[in-house]
Amino acid sequence: MAFLADSLKRIKPSATIAVTDKARALKAAGRDVIGLGAGEPDFDTPDNIKKAAIKAIETGKAAKYTAVDGIPELKDAIVAKFKRENGLDYKTSQISVGTGGKQVLFNALMATLNPGDEVIIPAPYWVSYPEMVALLGGTPVAVETTMQAGFKLKPEQLEKAITPKTKWLIFNSPSNPTGGAYTRAEIKGLTDVLVKHPHVHVLTDDMYEHLVYDDFVFTTPAQVEPSLYDRTLTLNGVSKAFCMTGWRIGYAGGPEPLIKAMAMLQSQSTSNPSAVSQWASVEALNGPKDFIPKHNKIFKERRDLVVSMLNQANGIKCPTPEGAFYVYPSCAGTIGKTAATGKKLENDQDFVTELLESEGVAVVQGSAFGLGPAFRISYATKTEDLEEACRRIQRFCGNLK
Repeated sequence: MAFLADSLKRIKPSATIAVTDKARALKAAGRDVIGLGAGEPDFDTPDNIKKAAIKAIETGKAAKYTAVDGIPELKDAIVAKFKRENGLDYKTSQISVGTGGKQVLFNALMATLNPGDEVIIPAPYWVSYPEMVALLGGTPVAVETTMQAGFKLKPEQLEKAITPKTKWLIFNSPSNPTGGAYTRAEIKGLTDVLVKHPHVHVLTDDMYEHLVYDDFVFTTPAQVEPSLYDRTLTLNGVSKAFCMTGWRIGYAGGPEPLIKAMAMLQSQSTSNPSAVSQWASVEALNGPKDFIPKHNKIFKERRDLVVSMLNQANGIKCPTPEGAFYVYPSCAGTIGKTAATGKKLENDQDFVTELLESEGVAVVQGSAFGLGPAFRISYATKTEDLEEACRRIQRFCGNLK
């Protein structure tokens, strides 16, 4: 349509949301579909958090507009969290609260990108990173990682990708979509490169911080290399570990001028995040966290189940990730084969389409995350559903000719 903005031509719809919507529609039409596309825990929000929200409603604290980028109580809780868990000292004037991590990320990029500015994004990447950069006039610079390297960016790759136009490195650990997580030593290798390039800023996405397994110890770049503190935006949220995806609260700590600019943008777009969600998040950050290791034990069992079963499927290779609740198996061994429908699989898009049509299993194609042929499975779903889905994938791959 002629009246739509040209900038919309630079982006695509979210592939992860598209897969979830398609699975939902097929289920509504009566199809037996197991959806493994959504990146959200299947556990309910803990009761203490729900009760804090109810109390905020009953006492009238959730009825009015709040400060644009977060109530003081939530900013205090975030400051305490960063100090307690990451060894990072922020003032409340250095904290931004938005409607999910997505808005915080969008605000940061909108506040800083000029046309032609480059943003380094290791691939596979979360689908929204390059789309946001492109929409805002920047240039996404995807740097492909390998399964052999655990889908992690190497220092020499980072060095090679930096140019005078580089403004940001987007750093996501544990990763969506791969579940790969960087050790302190691996982060140090990258920060040693960044120290040499003072014009490059770091935007960390630590959303899966608490979802790590096998004694893995989480660290974040400004914690590993304190000299990067003034040019790092450390982003996090309550969505994943606290089972609060629908509550839509993300936050970040960073340089005060950037935080002020982000608040100004938010004041002219959405204004404050939901007041009730903010009060719930105060309790999430300040309250007990004993449910996290319990959930992680279940996630780890599911991860091990899925990795084992997928590696028994013809043409599939699935590495074991350190964190998040995703696996990112290669389906290279299936490309060129023909499905029972007579369709020849030319790429990972064909693989996921045929898998959904013939077996009712919804996954997301790796090409949507910038690196294929592969697919992403979210194992944040019931164990029996995961087992059945993996059996169907085994059957689908076994029937390829």
